[in-house]
Amino acid sequence: MDSVFSARGGAGAIPIWFVTAQTYPDVRKLIGADACAFADAAAFEPKPGRHLLLPGKNGLGGVLFGLEGADDTKDLFLPGRLPQHLPDGVYRFANEPHDARLAALAFALGTYRFARYRKVEARKLSLDLPQSLDRDDLGRTVEAVILARDLINTPANDMGPAELEAAAQKLAAQHGAACKSIVGDDLLAQNFPLIHAVGRAGAQAPRLIDLTWGDAGNHPRITLVGKGVCFDTGGLDIKPESSMLNMKKDMGGAATALALAHMIMARGLKVRLRVLIPAVENAISASSFRPRDIYTSRKGITVEISNTDAEGRLVLADALALADEDKPDLIADFATLTGAARVALGPDVPPFFTDDDALADELTASAARENDPLWRLPLWRPYEAMLESKVADINNVGGSQGGAITAALFMRRFVTATSWLHVDVFAWTASARPGRPEGGECQAARALYALLCARYG
Repeated sequence: MDSVFSARGGAGAIPIWFVTAQTYPDVRKLIGADACAFADAAAFEPKPGRHLLLPGKNGLGGVLFGLEGADDTKDLFLPGRLPQHLPDGVYRFANEPHDARLAALAFALGTYRFARYRKVEARKLSLDLPQSLDRDDLGRTVEAVILARDLINTPANDMGPAELEAAAQKLAAQHGAACKSIVGDDLLAQNFPLIHAVGRAGAQAPRLIDLTWGDAGNHPRITLVGKGVCFDTGGLDIKPESSMLNMKKDMGGAATALALAHMIMARGLKVRLRVLIPAVENAISASSFRPRDIYTSRKGITVEISNTDAEGRLVLADALALADEDKPDLIADFATLTGAARVALGPDVPPFFTDDDALADELTASAARENDPLWRLPLWRPYEAMLESKVADINNVGGSQGGAITAALFMRRFVTATSWLHVDVFAWTASARPGRPEGGECQAARALYALLCARYG
């Protein structure tokens, strides 16, 4: 997708006027009598999401778009609805929306279409950015979100572990990073037994993708871990049809990690970056791992399998143990991990878990600034009792209650670093909203990117 941001400097760009009930009278003084008469004839009202195309001497003369009033709850991505209504052309913001940067980002993200499998008419729609905005940073953010959406939207027949590895290799080549993988039985030889156990039944061999970038000297070390379950049948504890339908998105954590990595590398942040992706398919065959199996993890912790559909935390456990061995300054993992997270907070607000209070405060603030919502849930240690096993060090599930918390507590056992962050993403938009078309979605990456820029930019 070409950049939606124009570099024309405003010449000839069609003005978009943002209006509220309070500001509409002032805007009417600026758009001219003919435009006001047309708006009145069209019975335009300055309500949130309403729009009107204004005629001009040579075609389209401008656009009115309604926003929330000063006292209303604001959707800062509401301008992302504009691309649905505008004809091709170059546009500019004629006045200030509630947040010009987020409005521009939402506009760009609202132009996204997944066109790999059917012909979609190409749009020639662009936005001439205000001079106050960082065009390069907005551009790399849009590229990252599109990368994540494309990966998540691609079905498992074209996005298995090998194709996910190829996507990581392509990103690494783009930024001069190194990328290697441990594949198949080599996982056993190099002590990644949980990744191997989960993925060995798949048609494609399981693998651990390892991307590294940046100066290994004095720069802070940041390690991102993304769950790369390219399709999840649930294993022998097979999912029902309704739960399996969207399991192509179960590699959404990996897509999120790669999207964040793109932003970090494209900006050239002064960090040593590592991305670890355990890429598997949780399939069903004679070699599937079974309920009540017990495996010794990379960290030496023995794990009893009570549910093969709790596979994401297993592959992450080995990857987190490897990440922890480097003692990085921050470990952040992203995973489409639990339905319990959706029950607690719904599809739009991923929960995050950390013992680092300063990190939690920074992330909460950056999530609010970026309109990339996150909510902290507790690593409630008394719930560790739910993970007890009578025959192993730990069980891979913790019962029917508090599932997002017990999943996070399970993974916490494999990390010694204090600055560890776990985000339970949904990675999907079930019905289109401004700036967020239906389908795969990149959650949490923009918030953490803003935090890292504030720390290391």
